Amino acid sequence: MLLAKLYQQDRGGSFLLMALLLAAVLVPVLNLWVPESSPLHLSTYTVTLLGKYLCYALLAMALDLVWGYCGILSLGHGAFFALGGYAMGMYLMRAIGDRGVYGNPELPDFMVFLSWQEVPWYWNGFDMFWFALLMVVLAPGILAFVFGWFAFRARVTGVYLSIMTQALTFALMLAFFRNEMGFGGNNGLTDFKDILGFDLQADSTRIGLFLVSVLVLALAYLACRYIINSKLGRVVVAIRDAEDRARFVGYKVESFKLWLFVFSAVLAGIAGALYVPQVGIINPGEFAPLNSIEMVIWVAVGGRGTLYGAAAGALLVNYGKTYFTAAFPEIWLFALGALFVLVTVFLPRGIIGLMRRGKDRQS
Repeated sequence: MLLAKLYQQDRGGSFLLMALLLAAVLVPVLNLWVPESSPLHLSTYTVTLLGKYLCYALLAMALDLVWGYCGILSLGHGAFFALGGYAMGMYLMRAIGDRGVYGNPELPDFMVFLSWQEVPWYWNGFDMFWFALLMVVLAPGILAFVFGWFAFRARVTGVYLSIMTQALTFALMLAFFRNEMGFGGNNGLTDFKDILGFDLQADSTRIGLFLVSVLVLALAYLACRYIINSKLGRVVVAIRDAEDRARFVGYKVESFKLWLFVFSAVLAGIAGALYVPQVGIINPGEFAPLNSIEMVIWVAVGGRGTLYGAAAGALLVNYGKTYFTAAFPEIWLFALGALFVLVTVFLPRGIIGLMRRGKDRQS
């Protein structure tokens, strides 16, 4: 009865959760137990690619939470994603120990190369997994809180807020490119060996990371859906539709927007933390404003204000990117720009909106 009620209330979300459950069962079986000679075998490369797509889906969902339901078009969510990734990357670098190229048990290879004498103070604690997880949440959360506190209380909205978020991620990108910052400079952090003692190159570890990504995405969707269906969510939607009216009624608009913005940033940071051990690298390029703009395209293509549509958009666009960058690398960026224009003009509600329109016509 409970599942039937959930299906009736949120069919799209139910399909997303069922698809994740199906993937959690099939992917390990096809990768670990189906022989490589079989056409049904799923390669470890494909498993890693799917895990990366799930991280992007979580990131898109985080952006949709603030854009689709609160009207905050953030062009800086790439910063929160990258900060979460760097926090996890710092733990993975400390876990290498003396297995690096230079064999230094304390300093990561890039610090030895740059003649650093000791680990910077802000690297302390990252040899502990629990501390890294704490920083995955706190680093993007604190940045979002400080930025949002000033921006929302100054009543910066619309395109001006979008430009400010884009400037934020661009400034961080320039800072992290500098070698003296102590984050690997242009090359970033890479050459990871293991996580919690498990070899990152092992098939079983890749499957484990994939399953964790599935679980986190499912829990994040349920958490976001719970927020949207609560009184808080109804107030947030009211702020999106008529901010001045919500303020005149007596709601502290800035506090609602700030809370949601911070929560969204934390989700983006978690997505970055899951992304890094699966991809094997994190560098300042993740802060690039173009990445944040791509995230907006994912949400727009899938359908903003739906959560599951944003996740679907991330999966579809990134699959297309993987295919077209290999088949037609010269035209991919033009195709991405054209896709955004076409969706904006002809599909303002995205693919989900188109499907709903077709269903309404049939009924």
